[in-house]
Amino acid sequence: MTSNLFFQSDVQNPYSIYKAMLDENPVYWDETNKTWAIYSYEYCVEILKNTSTQIPVVNPYNEQKLNKYALKILENLTRLSNGIQHEISKEIAMLLFSNMKSVDISEIVSLLIESDLVDTKIEWVNSVCKKLPILVLLKSYGFEENDCDFISKKIESIVKIMLPQKTEEQVRVINENSEKLYLIVEKYLSSLSFYKSLLIKTSNQYHLSKEEIIPIVVSNFIGLCIQSFDAGRGILSNSLLQIILYKTFLNRTEIEKSVIETLRFDPPIHNTRRIATDDFYIGESQIKKGDLILIVLASANRDPQKFEDAMNFNIERINNTENLTFGIGGHMCLAKYFSIHLATEALWFLFQSKKTISLLENQFQYEPLINARLPKEIWISIQ
Repeated sequence: MTSNLFFQSDVQNPYSIYKAMLDENPVYWDETNKTWAIYSYEYCVEILKNTSTQIPVVNPYNEQKLNKYALKILENLTRLSNGIQHEISKEIAMLLFSNMKSVDISEIVSLLIESDLVDTKIEWVNSVCKKLPILVLLKSYGFEENDCDFISKKIESIVKIMLPQKTEEQVRVINENSEKLYLIVEKYLSSLSFYKSLLIKTSNQYHLSKEEIIPIVVSNFIGLCIQSFDAGRGILSNSLLQIILYKTFLNRTEIEKSVIETLRFDPPIHNTRRIATDDFYIGESQIKKGDLILIVLASANRDPQKFEDAMNFNIERINNTENLTFGIGGHMCLAKYFSIHLATEALWFLFQSKKTISLLENQFQYEPLINARLPKEIWISIQ
């Protein structure tokens, strides 16, 4: 029996699996994992918009033994909340994003490349993709260099807080770093000019005390860091690959179109999860209360019923922006436009400032993740 859960590191071409499921079982019950898998664009949208589904609880009753700072972060994240908690967290996250200051992305890219370039070679993922998004975010709020350095080095381990299942070592590292991270972010946010008005606005709107609001604000800034790291890293990696492979770059507009088409054609995030809070039907299949649901976004993005010539990379397709990589509706990822802009500016700088960018390998290893397809390394030549 087919399992809908697999590590991206174990599969050479997941899109062949998605195509077969789209053709044969767009709504599929995985008996092994007791999970519904949704593959078609139409049904994925139905699930994402369905009020009878919620984000599954991560770490119920603190089974994973997170410390108090890690728990504060996890319990207040917009991405993992439902109902009024989600509404409050999302509002705060949007206010945080709206107060970002502009920074020179090209300057940061240039410094990252210069520091790791050996002769004409550089490993793009670890030198740029894992560092640039978080540095841009932190510098937008005026974080000092030593704190930028700490957060940049630790964010990859903190991202693991999102995993439904964590190893003891992952929990140990999260607990080890969460207190310092939380306190650094709290210190910086409290010094910013918009902080007091944010607290007042949220307090008046939702009738919460300052003590209740502060951990939501701090945690959701950390949430923005997490989103910037995982989504930002994947977009920078995968977009570079597609641009080089399909030679689509001519100007900044085409770079942006290539980034958007990459989000459809080869997205970093492949699936997301929900749990049914009531019985309902998807097509002819009855989803029952308590059933787990895997929404296979990467499959929906290649659904020929939605995207013409869906298996081919085409930056001029008129509806590429309708991809589901960042979700849709209330839980749409808030880092969407930030990530697209950052990737566009970084790649535009790279291709317009260098004469030749070429891949030094054709086969890539991927991280052992179920929900995301992220290359471990991409060696390129820059001349």
